Amino acid sequence: MRIKFTALFLLTIQAIPLSLTAADYIREVKPILVENCYRCHGASQQKAELRMDTAALALKGGENGPAFKAGKSAESLMVQAIKGEHDSISRMPYKKPPLKDEQIALIAKWIDEGAKAPSDEEPEKNVLHWAFVKPERPAAPQVKQKDWARNAIDHFVLARLEKEKIKPSPEADRVTLIRRVSLDLTGLPPSIEEVDAFVKDTSPDAYEKLVERLLKSAHYGERWGRHWLDVARYADSNGYSIDAPRSIWKYRDWVINALNRDAPFDQFTIEQLAGDLLPNATLEQKIATGFNRNTQINQEGGIDPEQFRVESVMDRVNTTATAFLGLTVACAQCHDHKFDPITQKEYYQFYAFFNTTINDGHGKGAPEGMLEIPGEQEPTEALEKELEEAEADLDRYLDTKGSAMVKWEESLDEEQKSKLKLEVQAALKVPFSERTKKQKRLVYAAFRSDDAEFKQRNTKLTRLERRQPKPITTLVMAEEKEPRETTVFVKGDFTRPGRKVKPGVPEILHDLKPKTTAADKAGPPQVHGLAAAGEEAAKPERLTRLDLAKWIVDSENPLTPRVMVNRIWQQYFGRGIVETENDFGTQGIPPTHPELLDWLANELVQPSDKSVTPWSLKHIHRLIVTSATYRQASKVRSDLTNVDANNKLLARQNRLRLDGEIVRDVGLTASGLLNDKIGGPSVFPPQPAGVMTLGQSKREWKPSSGQDRYRRGMYTFFWRATPHPALTVFDAPDGFSTCTRRIRSNTPLQSLTLLNDEAYVEFSQAMAARVLAESKNDDQRIQRAFRYCLSRSPSAEEKERLRKLLDDEITALKRAPEDVKQIIGSKPPENVDRVQFAAWKTVSRVILNLDETITRE
Repeated sequence: MRIKFTALFLLTIQAIPLSLTAADYIREVKPILVENCYRCHGASQQKAELRMDTAALALKGGENGPAFKAGKSAESLMVQAIKGEHDSISRMPYKKPPLKDEQIALIAKWIDEGAKAPSDEEPEKNVLHWAFVKPERPAAPQVKQKDWARNAIDHFVLARLEKEKIKPSPEADRVTLIRRVSLDLTGLPPSIEEVDAFVKDTSPDAYEKLVERLLKSAHYGERWGRHWLDVARYADSNGYSIDAPRSIWKYRDWVINALNRDAPFDQFTIEQLAGDLLPNATLEQKIATGFNRNTQINQEGGIDPEQFRVESVMDRVNTTATAFLGLTVACAQCHDHKFDPITQKEYYQFYAFFNTTINDGHGKGAPEGMLEIPGEQEPTEALEKELEEAEADLDRYLDTKGSAMVKWEESLDEEQKSKLKLEVQAALKVPFSERTKKQKRLVYAAFRSDDAEFKQRNTKLTRLERRQPKPITTLVMAEEKEPRETTVFVKGDFTRPGRKVKPGVPEILHDLKPKTTAADKAGPPQVHGLAAAGEEAAKPERLTRLDLAKWIVDSENPLTPRVMVNRIWQQYFGRGIVETENDFGTQGIPPTHPELLDWLANELVQPSDKSVTPWSLKHIHRLIVTSATYRQASKVRSDLTNVDANNKLLARQNRLRLDGEIVRDVGLTASGLLNDKIGGPSVFPPQPAGVMTLGQSKREWKPSSGQDRYRRGMYTFFWRATPHPALTVFDAPDGFSTCTRRIRSNTPLQSLTLLNDEAYVEFSQAMAARVLAESKNDDQRIQRAFRYCLSRSPSAEEKERLRKLLDDEITALKRAPEDVKQIIGSKPPENVDRVQFAAWKTVSRVILNLDETITRE
């Protein structure tokens, strides 16, 4: 009876008209606001500066005034917004189902009745999202299997495994270890001799010595520089439809060199974002600012240059936020961020830091900020003698035409002269006998442009002149003399400027406190965070990119160190501790090992070993690769299928397909062709015919000759519109926007590339010649070829299958000499049996195409 009575009572209450009972704010109104309004107008964020988690705060209002007027629901902003009747505010809640009619009626009734609410109502507690809280250094947890752990990293990983009753995997064998750590730290596989030496080294610190050698290798900077260039959206062309080439490889080389010398990450950051603003900025610090000159440049005619200048500035804002803060700040470009506490106003305050820089050169204008490197010129072939001869030949010819030229000049009246090119008019003012060779050419071209003998000589000389060395230049950042005014763009539209804003940072993060550091006063070298306590700061006239850069690496920043160590971790395990490495906001995936993430972040900024430089990236690399976690075998375990199929708890290592550039580097190394030169202009390895016709502008791809043909993959010239197919097929980023994690696809095109691409066919030919020259019999050759590519020796079954392939090829080729010629090409090695060489080329192609060859175990 009680149940029936209660149900009847509730039905009776619900049936009472709204007009007969007063609206209860706490019991009826507030739950509606909690569900629909607090996400955008609560403690974590206040869009339009409106907070509604108490009635008093709602009455205080935001940018558009109070949320309600007591006694006047029809005039209340809140009611107009939830009904969708406001002139400039969209229906609320934004991009969610509208409130029910009875809910709207209840809120309106409460307002009309005076909007009564408890005077002691407390606001929602401001519980910050974990990523916005400065990481504290946690103590390494205790573990049962103490003999397994090698450093603090292992304590955090093992503690989680033990909690889940999972055992870690055994250590990988030594051959796998040296190949793994060599590829991870340098991007190059170890030589057979290096593998053998490591396997034979029985000293307890053999692995640690190997790690130190690799960290000191100049190839370390190349390997980890490639990851950073992805973040910096590096490319060798301007993008858009014209996609003209650009010179910015000096920035690429700066990254490599900075990482090789283990430049502290705070210095690494400051110099890239604001090296030009450092006192007495060095040439290298200016080159570093190429980080934000990697934006695309639209050189089409008829565009609005301001539109694309704005887009470049926005690209810098979005890239900086993603690269260093791991936040999707770009989502606040048109409106307040839907999920994170970042307002549209704050987006444009961030934008203001970059809105003061020079033009990129959109439209028909030439790019500004072109830095010429003193004393350096582009390399070129020796052509001085050819130039001298061609110039002398043309000059002799022009001297024979001197009298005719002078006679023509004397016949010109002033009107006719005024129609000539300005440089020709200037040359005519100089007597014929005193003219330079160039002036003679200019005048004669105006006089007899139809002279086929002259045309032939002039064209030849012009082509030779184009091959002359040019000064090396690179794109850099620089400030305008007068800062531009920055406004909020209404709905992100640059043609609709709103209220003015000054440079600033998101309020949810630490304060921006501009100070002059000791490094600023002393000059360019090392910069570590902000000034020491008690140091007097010079008040700047306005906030600059330098202030922003220091704010990003401030010791109070909760994001930058977490983001950076997470990105490093991701490269070693295929997945970050935070899987959404580009989104540490509220919509990102929480960390699998939060204490480990915070420990690593603190270890980056303030190493526990006081002899280690703060912000040392090599220190973090060393900790990770020497950990037992990293050194585990990668063999898939059936016992993990149901408890951790994706290996998020790291009970084993992960097998990772190599990046496209490293796939090439492995082939170059195995074939013996690798030119291991560090840095320099980008090169042009062979690529399939027709690629350069795919863009709007048809361009020539002339394959590099000599040793440049065999440079590492990261030096391949990267056209944004028509990138090298052997890189894109292995998921290289497009260079249009920042890339913090490459995808790893698995397609038949990859196998076809390894078999048929001209470069890989060339690798197989060189590898065949190498094994034939270095080994005396086929068994030794199979062993050696296998180890060139995989480091390990083949199993008995693998050796047998390769031997059968070789024998079958030899038998077939002896019957078809025409196939031999087709396989070996026009330049076979000297003193080698042609049939055997052709057969070994096929075997080499197969080994280079193995899944294991392009995989890091």
